[in-house]
Amino acid sequence: MILEMKVPSPGESITEVEIATWLVKDGDYVEKDQAIAEVDSDKATLELPAEAAGIITLKAEEGDAVKVGQVVCLIDTDAAKPDGGSAPAEDKKEESKPEAPKAEEPKKEEPKKEEPKAAPVATSYASGSASPAAKKILDEKNIDAAAVSGTGKDGRITKDDAVNATPSMGTPTGGNRSSQRAKLSMLRRKVAERLVAAKNETAMLTTFNEVNMTPINNVRNEFKDAFKAKHGGVSLGYMSFFTKAVTRALQLFPDVNSMIDGDQKITYDFADISIAVSGPKGLMVPVVRNAEALSFRGIESEIKRLALRARDGQITVDDMTGGTFTITNGGVFGSMLSTPIINPPQSGILGMHNIIDRPIAVNGQVEIHPMMYVALSYDHRIIDGRESVGFLVAVKEGLENPVELLMNGDAKKALEL
Repeated sequence: MILEMKVPSPGESITEVEIATWLVKDGDYVEKDQAIAEVDSDKATLELPAEAAGIITLKAEEGDAVKVGQVVCLIDTDAAKPDGGSAPAEDKKEESKPEAPKAEEPKKEEPKKEEPKAAPVATSYASGSASPAAKKILDEKNIDAAAVSGTGKDGRITKDDAVNATPSMGTPTGGNRSSQRAKLSMLRRKVAERLVAAKNETAMLTTFNEVNMTPINNVRNEFKDAFKAKHGGVSLGYMSFFTKAVTRALQLFPDVNSMIDGDQKITYDFADISIAVSGPKGLMVPVVRNAEALSFRGIESEIKRLALRARDGQITVDDMTGGTFTITNGGVFGSMLSTPIINPPQSGILGMHNIIDRPIAVNGQVEIHPMMYVALSYDHRIIDGRESVGFLVAVKEGLENPVELLMNGDAKKALEL
C-alpha cells in the first residue's frame, strides 16, 4: 500500500510552509513517528513525523514552499524492512577484456625550434631616476620612485610622470574573499516583514529610565539557593521580578495593555507576557499566559520550559500565539541601551539591558550601585506620553522596592519557601 503524506496544518491562518530540511533520503526505510523533515512556517519550525513505517519517496525539495494538505512524500508500507547488514550488492556489469596494446611506431624526432629571444632593454644611469621637479612631487605624494615607470629619455621619470602617479592602495593577496548565499527561512522572512511593518505602520516612540538593581540582588543573594533547592532546580532569575513589575504596571496603566483593531481599541484585563528568546532558527517569542496570576516560581518554571522548547526546536505555534505585552532582554548579549521594536499587534515592549556598576547620588552621597537602563517602546497612536512614562516609572518603582510592591512585604511567602 502506498501512503500519501500530506502537510498537516501547523496552526490557524497558516496556509503554506517551507521544507527546511529533509532528515531522510529518498529510498530510506522509516519507522512510524520518526521525524522525516523540518518544515518552516511563518511562526515556527516544526518536525514532520512519518505516519507509517516503510520505504519513503520524496516529492518535494528542500526550500520548496508547499501548501497545507499538499503531498510531500510517499511511503510504501508493504516494503520489507532491510536487514541490519550491508546493503545488497548491485548487479555487476561484465568487464570487457582490455585490448592488447598496439605496437607504436617510432616517432621521428623533429628538430627543435629555437624560441625568439626578447630584445634586451636598454638601461642607463637615468633609468628609474626622477628629475628634480618630479622628485619633489613624488616626495610630496610619499611615492617611491621605484614604483613609477618613467617615460622620459632612457626611462627617466618626468614631471608629468610624477603628477600622474597615484599611490598604490595595495592588492589583497592570500586573504579569504569568498561569500555564501543562502535563502532566508520562512520564519526569518516573516520576522523581517513584521519588523518593517511595525516601523512603518505604528507611531513608535521610546522612553528610557534606569533601575538600581541592588534591592533585587539582595533578595536573590539571600534566597536563591533555598529557592532552587525547594523548587526542583528552578533558578530565581531577574525575569520573574521584571514580569511581576510589568504586570503590576499594566494594571496601573491599562492603555499599555491595549492594541488597535481597525478603528477600535481592545484593552485586556489579563497579562499574557511574550518573552523574546533566541532559538537555533532565530528570534522566538513564546507567551507566558496569565502572568499576573503566577507566582515567582510559576513564572520562572514557565520561562524555563518555553526557553528549552525554543532551544530544542520544539516550540509550537500555540506557544507563540497571542501576547498582550513583550519583554526582551538584550543585556544577556551585552547591550547597554537599545530601542526595541514593538511586536505587533501589541502596543508596548520593555527592553532590559546589561547591569553595570555606576556611581549614583544616594541621599546626597556618591555610591556605586549595579544599574540597568530600561527602555519602553510604545505605539503613540494609542498610548500617550503620560501613560508611557508613568508605566516605566511604575516598573522602576516595583524593581527598586520588590519586597513591598511585588512580594506583599513577605519575600519568603512570595517565593514559597
